[in-house]
Amino acid sequence: MDVRLDGRTAIITGASKGLGLAMAKQFAASGANVAMLARGAAGLAEAEAIVSDGASGKVATFPCDVSKADDIARTFEAVIKRFGQVDILVNNAGVSRAMPSEQITDAIWQEDLDLKLFAAIRLSRLAWPGMRQRRWGRIINVLNTGAKAPRANGAPTAVSRAAGMALMKVLAGEGAPHGILVNGLLVGLIDSDQHRRRHQREGSNASYEEFAAKMGAGVPMGRIGKPEEFAAMACFLCSDLAGFTTGAAINMDGGASPVV
Repeated sequence: MDVRLDGRTAIITGASKGLGLAMAKQFAASGANVAMLARGAAGLAEAEAIVSDGASGKVATFPCDVSKADDIARTFEAVIKRFGQVDILVNNAGVSRAMPSEQITDAIWQEDLDLKLFAAIRLSRLAWPGMRQRRWGRIINVLNTGAKAPRANGAPTAVSRAAGMALMKVLAGEGAPHGILVNGLLVGLIDSDQHRRRHQREGSNASYEEFAAKMGAGVPMGRIGKPEEFAAMACFLCSDLAGFTTGAAINMDGGASPVV
């Protein structure tokens, strides 16, 4: 089965590293034009070189802080000017934050919601009219399994991600009559910069491979996931092959979540 995105233009936020970078590479290799958004211009330049190698679609980068409404509006306009339209939106930007609720200030709550929820709301609202007019669109909200099964000390991320899942479901219902399909991909333990930074912080004598193997021991599949596996699922959901899939919150966690 050859999953192709030829002729489509995708915006991917948080695209300079980790899952965002893996998705940008997969989408571009599958024929999509890819607009890569992230805050750091230097990181974007490095990521663009990686994604462009092997791309069959066009690749462009746009420095953007998606937690800021003005930045989103400016960047979306620049993407339209560069590519003419947006067919696919992947709301991927975010960081994992977890702490006791009594320690979460209003400022921390607001920062988390601006980055993970309001960014998705604003970008979806901008992309929606064009998708509806063309009667074709794909939106993916990248969440985590805490959206379905929040744990103690899991806020603010679990709360903002649960809201992102509700947003996905609302938009899926509104978009279905217009050919706009909206789904969520819920991240479990997948190899990422976040885990690599944690390995460095802990100063362990173990290699990252050993560190990752220890993390993956509690996963039913016995390992952590690969970014390429996540990107492949995202690419499929954004293709014509997934034309009857919408409103789904899909766990990408090797079977670890207690909630389906």
